[in-house]
Amino acid sequence: MEFTREIYWNVGHSAETLIPMYLLAFAAIGMLVKGFLRRVEVYKQGLPLNRTDQLGKRIRHMVESVLLQKKVARVRWPGLLHGFFFWGFVLLFIGTTLIVVQADFTDLFFDVKFLKGYFYLLFSITLDVAGLTCIFMLVGLLVRRYFFPPTELPTKKDDAVMHGLLLTILCTGFLIEGSRIAVTELGTPLSYWSPMGLLVANGVSGMGEGGLRALHKVTWWSHFLLVMSFFVLIPLTKFRHIFTTSTNYLFGDLGPKGKLINLDLENEDAETFGTTSLKETTWKDIFDADACTLCLRCQDRCPAWNTGKPLSPMKVVNQLGDVAFQNPEANLIETFEKDVIWACTTCFACQDICPAAIEHVRKIIDCRRAMVLMEGEFPGEEVMTAMEATEVNGNPFGIGYAERGDWAKELGIKPLAEDAEVDILYFVGCYASFDKRNISVAKSFIKLCQAAGVKVGILGKEEKCCGEPMRKMGNEYLYQTVAVENIEAIKSYGVKKIVTTCPHCFNTLQKDYRDLGFETAVETYTVFLESLITSGKLRIDPRELSCTYHDSCYLGRHNGIYEAPRALIQAAGGKLVEMEKNRAESFCCSAGGGRILAEEKIGERMNVKRVRMAAETGAGTLLSNCPFCLTMFEDGVKGAEVEETLRPKDIAEILAERIV
Repeated sequence: MEFTREIYWNVGHSAETLIPMYLLAFAAIGMLVKGFLRRVEVYKQGLPLNRTDQLGKRIRHMVESVLLQKKVARVRWPGLLHGFFFWGFVLLFIGTTLIVVQADFTDLFFDVKFLKGYFYLLFSITLDVAGLTCIFMLVGLLVRRYFFPPTELPTKKDDAVMHGLLLTILCTGFLIEGSRIAVTELGTPLSYWSPMGLLVANGVSGMGEGGLRALHKVTWWSHFLLVMSFFVLIPLTKFRHIFTTSTNYLFGDLGPKGKLINLDLENEDAETFGTTSLKETTWKDIFDADACTLCLRCQDRCPAWNTGKPLSPMKVVNQLGDVAFQNPEANLIETFEKDVIWACTTCFACQDICPAAIEHVRKIIDCRRAMVLMEGEFPGEEVMTAMEATEVNGNPFGIGYAERGDWAKELGIKPLAEDAEVDILYFVGCYASFDKRNISVAKSFIKLCQAAGVKVGILGKEEKCCGEPMRKMGNEYLYQTVAVENIEAIKSYGVKKIVTTCPHCFNTLQKDYRDLGFETAVETYTVFLESLITSGKLRIDPRELSCTYHDSCYLGRHNGIYEAPRALIQAAGGKLVEMEKNRAESFCCSAGGGRILAEEKIGERMNVKRVRMAAETGAGTLLSNCPFCLTMFEDGVKGAEVEETLRPKDIAEILAERIV
């Protein structure tokens, strides 16, 4: 026998079948398109934002992200369930498309059949396995959602509709196949290539041919109507994420990662700065809400939420969506609430884990900009004091700018104003310039450079705060003021390369300053020192050290630098015991997003929670690469009452202790 089957068996391939079938199909697709066009009109309430540049790169990223399901699968078994369901669903869609192409095009017009022979056998068993996989995965997701749901996982009517409709479509598909096999293939070798259909066929074979034909026809049309209902419901339910989430990969931010949009503060036509209402958001902000699948991953990873703060990145995104579709005139700051807006540390954990390419952080920063620039409002008096001190002295401590380079004198390091012939400019940052604990880090870095024969210069009193804490707190004006002054000073000396020991300075100079005409190469000290050790210019005597390491948010998630710090620890002889939350899953110290300037008044203190994670490793030293983190950990060991067993240090300090 020939390995094939009659496509429209029992329902007929005549106008009586095809006309109503295609009329219903076109009507369903028309309603789908109409539903999305209505949503597009809502997206248009936002401001323009170009997300179609580098289209080839965007398309490749979208295809890779959708087909490989990498970000979805990052959350272990729920992600794998969704991934396998998706791949099974894709195979079923391809199989159905091939059936339609042969039956209603190639065979109908050209008498060409390709679903036959060994290809048909492969086709048949592939679709059976794909359908069975989808059922198992869907049941697994259903059990998770309704029997073992994660805390706070939102469950709506949409979820029940999705599970019920998809399961019914899959099950009726096998019932159609089984009733057909019971009449046409049972007892033949061909039936074994449809194992699930064969199982169903054996279960219904006792109905007799007449009953089986009736069952097949009723189920076939019911299945078809369910599929058409699925199309109609897509724009009206969470089914829309099939299109919106996939498309959001196309519209994603191509980088640099986490970089903010530069405000034109000299624009005399601008009535407002920042975001207070829907018309001040971008269309992408609204579209993000439609792409959100309410998977809870961003909230689960958010350090603010996990320490009792009211911030849920997921809720912020969906509240914006509710405003867009239900109350466009609402005030977004009042909708989100101020404590929510100020709680964010911009650690990027939410965006890093989001499987829908949603941009949470920028929405929050834009609200802060409006609060600061339009209302002069800060989360506390201490933040306002730090801002005023930076305006006057170029640093949030309020210490005279003339003292900024005093720490370096004993090491023979001169400002560029006295000697501009240097190998690198060390952009010191405020904490390493004025904070006693972090001055030790700066001195350690200088000693390492001197041991490697690298001549270092600093700006000294000409250096201002990089402006990052001010910008992340919403004070774009102050950020741009100090940034321009820093850029002018650096340019005046013709500096070729800058190295920083602060990830916040590194991120700001490397990314944000580019919008202000800055072009000098910038490198973080972990990468710089690793290159010196690798090249043999810097020799380190490895000595045993029991330690754990904290991946700072701005070196790790923001810039993807994970290996260089670990290589330095290994070079120093460190025996590294990783915390459970490490690398991309690292838990924020609490100082990012300008929070270094603010008191933590709500919930558990993040730095204490992170220190306890470090203490659980049993290591005696907590290593970091960031002055903000080190400051937080010095305080955190006291709050966690582990001062006697856990000592915070910077990587530069342990290396300096081991210089050969």
